[in-house]
Amino acid sequence: MAVRILLSQNRSLYRLLFQPLHSQITQSHRIGLCMISACTSDLSVPAFGFRLSLFQRLSSQTIGLDPNISSAEDVNEICRVLSDFRSLHHDIESALACFSGKIFWIVFRAYCRADLPMDAIRAYKKMQDFGPNPSIDDLDKLLFMLCKRNHVKHAQEFFDDVKYKSAPSEKTYSILMRGWGEIGDSMEAWKLFDEMLERKCPIDVTAYNTLLDCLCRDGKTEEAYKLFREMGSYGFQPDACSYSIFIRAYCEANDTHSALRVLDRMRRYNLAPNVFTYNCIIKLFCKNDHVDDAYLLLDEMFENEVKPDAWSYNAILAFHCDCYEVNQALKLINRMDIDSCLPDSHTYNMVLKMLIRVGRVDRVTEVWESMERRGFYPSVSTYAVMIHGYCKKKHGLEDACRYFEMMIDEGIPPYLSTCDLLRDRLLHLGLWEKTQILAEKMRQSTSCSIQELSSSMESNKATARLRKFEREN
Repeated sequence: MAVRILLSQNRSLYRLLFQPLHSQITQSHRIGLCMISACTSDLSVPAFGFRLSLFQRLSSQTIGLDPNISSAEDVNEICRVLSDFRSLHHDIESALACFSGKIFWIVFRAYCRADLPMDAIRAYKKMQDFGPNPSIDDLDKLLFMLCKRNHVKHAQEFFDDVKYKSAPSEKTYSILMRGWGEIGDSMEAWKLFDEMLERKCPIDVTAYNTLLDCLCRDGKTEEAYKLFREMGSYGFQPDACSYSIFIRAYCEANDTHSALRVLDRMRRYNLAPNVFTYNCIIKLFCKNDHVDDAYLLLDEMFENEVKPDAWSYNAILAFHCDCYEVNQALKLINRMDIDSCLPDSHTYNMVLKMLIRVGRVDRVTEVWESMERRGFYPSVSTYAVMIHGYCKKKHGLEDACRYFEMMIDEGIPPYLSTCDLLRDRLLHLGLWEKTQILAEKMRQSTSCSIQELSSSMESNKATARLRKFEREN
């Protein structure tokens, strides 16, 4: 009898594991899951291995937003246990005990990503059938995942249904308030804050900051500032996050004066903004042509031991590129080297696009060759910048073809729009043979995606369309 009950529970567990994946996967995966569903419930059937492999692959796609939820290693280990402990005499319950609820967190994530909030809630309710009752931590994770996918109403309704069965924490309320803030409903966030006070739930600075952020996101900055002033009377001192919320709000409103006023106040209290807040102000400065002030903020970040990231420099770099300030742009990239900040694809794409436009081919080559030295290898977007840029330049078609061939040699599938642009440019100049050479090179690639794109390079329809255009003109 005990074996039969355990087997029944295991089968239920397997159904629970695999059902959430139906609506979020591709058609080929759906076919695979339909085949799985048609299999017998015998745990030793050959199809079980395929089923586990599919679960492992799909579950790994649900991991990444919250490192506390699970990891790829957990998924691999769970799948190993389920694969090895298939016989009735195996103690699978003990083998899975160390994961205590992590299968379920993966299921929550899978359902939420598939936009099936009610099924995620159903999985939560099923937890008690396979072990201890869900904890507040489990509830927080479910609510977080629901809110992350903007299923805030479902999260709130479920919370209202269970909040009197176990005492929610301030973290629970903060998750829900932040969820309402993300969709711009500060009234619901206020209601939750008031409920915290009524239920005498511990209030901390994080709860205040969450509500401040909700109000600012909803455009109610004055109301948020009133709450900010009241924090002290309740024994709470605003922290760096409290001030940063207002700075970001003023930056969004393009209000430089107010943003700097808050920043000066932070300086007086020896509170340093984080890199994201600094980046907002730098971008605001550049937007309003105060690039010198943006550079001063970069220096201040180092003084406050806040290391700038690529976006800090890219905001200033965008200003130089828009103004075609070649020397300043290249100096900034050199400064990134000095400051030990690696340029990213956005950095190179902006600079290369500008250099091609102004005809500084020598500098284009210099920047391109410096990428490998910095440990950066161009992606499809960077190659597209080069090819599209040279296609639009007089006498630049040869260089466009050269970079296209480099891309194919690297095994990087080009954008379809890149193939179309290069092909049409070649045909327009009567270089039909070159399109055939490129198409043949693509067919010989080891990349299936590149092989499939080869037909677009030698499209007969494109040739006919071009010839018709030439006849009519």
